Amino acid sequence: MSRRSDSLSLRQARRIAISAQGFDLAGHGEGRGASPSERRHLKRMAEELGVIQIDSVNVVARAHTLPGFSRLGLYDPADLDALAYGGRRRALFEYWGHEASYLPVALQPLFRWRMERARRGEGIYTGLATFGRERQDLIEEVRREIETDGPKAAGELSHDHRGEGGWWGWSEGKRAIEWLFWAGIVTTATRRGAFERIYDLTGRVLPRAVIETPTPDEATAHRELVRRSAIALGIGTERCLRDYYRLGVAETRQAVAELVEAGDLVPVTVEGFRNPAYLAAGARIPRRVEARALLAPFDPLVWQRERTEGLFGARIRLEIYTPAEKRTHGYYVLPFLLGDRLVARVDLKADRAGSALVVQAAHREEGAGDAVAGPLAEELRLMARWLGLADVRVMPRGDLAAALAGEVG
Repeated sequence: MSRRSDSLSLRQARRIAISAQGFDLAGHGEGRGASPSERRHLKRMAEELGVIQIDSVNVVARAHTLPGFSRLGLYDPADLDALAYGGRRRALFEYWGHEASYLPVALQPLFRWRMERARRGEGIYTGLATFGRERQDLIEEVRREIETDGPKAAGELSHDHRGEGGWWGWSEGKRAIEWLFWAGIVTTATRRGAFERIYDLTGRVLPRAVIETPTPDEATAHRELVRRSAIALGIGTERCLRDYYRLGVAETRQAVAELVEAGDLVPVTVEGFRNPAYLAAGARIPRRVEARALLAPFDPLVWQRERTEGLFGARIRLEIYTPAEKRTHGYYVLPFLLGDRLVARVDLKADRAGSALVVQAAHREEGAGDAVAGPLAEELRLMARWLGLADVRVMPRGDLAAALAGEVG
């Protein structure tokens, strides 16, 4: 451990962030590569992260399944389903954390202020807020239907007419159920088929102990969410801490000030950072980290783009919605973390019919040489094994492709 001070080098800050996010194999590598990781390791990881962003894009694997692989290696995604949808004993629930997210059930009381604001039409889509004000009669009908009939998908509601001026192709029943979800009145009981949500009353889904937990006031909830963000990130600016759970500027600023006063946050300067940073009290400051991971585009380590650029010098942008001819690195690009640096990016696709993990493009980060190809090949082979694919196939695109193809064989 290095000695803590009020200033940190950029490499120290990177190591703090990597360790806090569970990538340091020296301390967080149970089961990685050799044998499947146990569900308890996945549960601990989810609780330490505090949020896993949900995304249904399935080019490689659904994005919310990838953080577990990045940190634990071989694990069974069915264990994630069990944690999120395992009856009243579930460990995770779905709500708007950092976008649509899995959150530890213990955090549900800390988000009740967001649910209450949603009921008032604050902090939600403008069209949904308007619908909530104008169609409380229909919303109540939908709530009663779920209460009486039990869990339902939006498409199974009797109120499925589109009405005039429908948006996003949503039926009025779908809008009603989404308003109820934002308001915390219903939640996801399970998913089925093509990842379709099945909704039920929140009181029938979450553990009773959570439902009976008193609701903290907004200031207390914000302070606790910022504190948890700091622990999960290890180090970050006020903007980083705010972004983790998408909190407001004023509320975060007040929470940061109170946490500094209480000693839960330590103000520090970081080499190259334009803004002051805050170190979580008790955060590890390793002398070195042993990390090797392919990162989902929505991994908490890299989802705040300015933080990623400041820590790693890598400008990462999601190019899924960019026309193919204008993409720089590819369609579904995963950064590769090695040691304390992002050293490469690979555009991946799971060819399930051909049983191959296809590397559609491979690019080095600035300053990385061919030596990254060997560890990257090992990680790709591990990912293919996790996905149940027989081979890794490298296409000849990108300045790392030839070296990577040689390592893959």
